[in-house]
Amino acid sequence: MPEIIETTVYRLDELSEAAKDKARAWYREGGFDYDWHDAVYEDFQRIAEILGIRFKTCTVRLYGGGSRQEPRIFFSGFWSQGDGACWEGFYSYRKNATAEIRSYAPLDAVLHGVADALQAIQRPNFYQLRAEASHRGHYYHEYCMSISVERDSPTWQDMTTDAEEIVMEALRDLARWLYRQLEREYEYLTSDETVDETIVANEYTFTETGRRFG
Repeated sequence: MPEIIETTVYRLDELSEAAKDKARAWYREGGFDYDWHDAVYEDFQRIAEILGIRFKTCTVRLYGGGSRQEPRIFFSGFWSQGDGACWEGFYSYRKNATAEIRSYAPLDAVLHGVADALQAIQRPNFYQLRAEASHRGHYYHEYCMSISVERDSPTWQDMTTDAEEIVMEALRDLARWLYRQLEREYEYLTSDETVDETIVANEYTFTETGRRFG
């Protein structure tokens, strides 16, 4: 015969500290099955646009049967050697980038440095430098970006001797910047305070030991 089993369930604030830790661990293990990085990606795309970067894209199939184009931005993290971020796209000079990046991110010295470095090396090359970044290998960090730099000169002038190295390093600095933003966002979303707020808002319940119920 069927039996009725009664279980007492608890809200997060009713649990012991040990049980709370177990409840938080449950959320952290399964609570990130969504694109939590979307806001960081959107910010990065705007920054890239200001600097003169156009991302390569890939086709993503949607559940409804359609598709959309998404920028080729990749990362892995945040606990293993080799973790990082990288991207694929095309860079060319964009006028007023140094002023615009300061307007968009007035306190971000790293972005200012990237914009300044690109501006400074473009000047002696008559703003003709272009670059293409592509992902290579099985990891996702700045050194997995294969970057080619050229000067689009109508008279076939060579780029200055330091141009390739400076452009490559600036574009890799941008990948490093992206990884730091993703890491900060992840740390915020997985902090005890944020996890607790999410559990409470969703009215999750647990057994006395902190095991998720229902």
